[in-house]
Amino acid sequence: MHDRIYHNPRCSKSRATLELLKQRGVDIPVIEYQSAPPSKDELREVITLLGVKPLDIIRSGDDLFADLGLSTANGYSDEQWLDVLAANPKLLQRPIVVRNGKAAIGRPIENVMAIL
Repeated sequence: MHDRIYHNPRCSKSRATLELLKQRGVDIPVIEYQSAPPSKDELREVITLLGVKPLDIIRSGDDLFADLGLSTANGYSDEQWLDVLAANPKLLQRPIVVRNGKAAIGRPIENVMAIL
């Protein structure tokens, strides 16, 4: 496990979280996940650290979700949702910070403060 932030520079919450990390003196690798998508194993690790299911970190309100014909009621297994995320990193909730063996989604940003 290594510390990191899955970051989207076009997302205001992601930029705010990155700024918070800098203000707190936390220097961790920044992964722009849309150009450097996490592997299924990395996603599995993040999900485990968050204590959630894959569907919980999918942006189901994103246009891409509908464009792909996906539905939260389609009965996909966790493994199938991991496949969806690995193939479509744009659907990943952001930002996600992994720090000292813990993880948090930065929506709201207070979630990240709890693991610093």
